[in-house]
Amino acid sequence: MPKKSNKIDFEKTFTELEKLVNQMEKGDLSLEESLQCFEKGMNLTKDCQQALSEAEQKVKILLEKNKKNSLEIFESDNSD
Repeated sequence: MPKKSNKIDFEKTFTELEKLVNQMEKGDLSLEESLQCFEKGMNLTKDCQQALSEAEQKVKILLEKNKKNSLEIFESDNSD
């Protein structure tokens, strides 16, 4: 079974989503254009959520491999 080659570029997708939101916030779009932008935005949001979910899963796997199931609390040595 071939490996998925359509990896999501989170930063690029998020930037595209931001541009789309800014365009919609201007209020210059027709109803039809707004609906198209909304649909595209929903798809971009789904892609971003998928990328974040995959990253979270990778972190969990790495933590398990290193037998660190929880993060250590960092305590500052600054005396206030």
